[in-house]
Amino acid sequence: MPQLLTYITLGARDMAALRAFYAGLGWQERDGSSDEFTTYQVGGLVLALYPLDRLGAEAAPGEPTPTAPWNGVTLGLNLDSCEAVDEAFRAALSVGAAAVASPVRREWGGYSAYVADPEGNRWELTMAPGA
Repeated sequence: MPQLLTYITLGARDMAALRAFYAGLGWQERDGSSDEFTTYQVGGLVLALYPLDRLGAEAAPGEPTPTAPWNGVTLGLNLDSCEAVDEAFRAALSVGAAAVASPVRREWGGYSAYVADPEGNRWELTMAPGA
């Protein structure tokens, strides 16, 4: 298997709410997106939204549907400056993200914050020196 990641799929409990959130951030959906399957081009990756029950039937047949808002996975957005982190944090909050951790300097030399989208998916907004 090649060392490559081409897409990430988030299982959505409420597709309409997640689509509205990402639209509020100014993200453009790729052609063919709908409440049944939505995709965004995010740099060299595709971020997909797919109804959680349908995703579970494919990726975790016979397992219970996850109920916790956080599953131990974070998505990351590396930005060019601390100011850009602050701006992205404010922008996410303005369209319905929940603040998980306000922007702070980290012991590893970076600056980051965490927000959760309306389904609890965690986004790390960071300025990581040398990244």
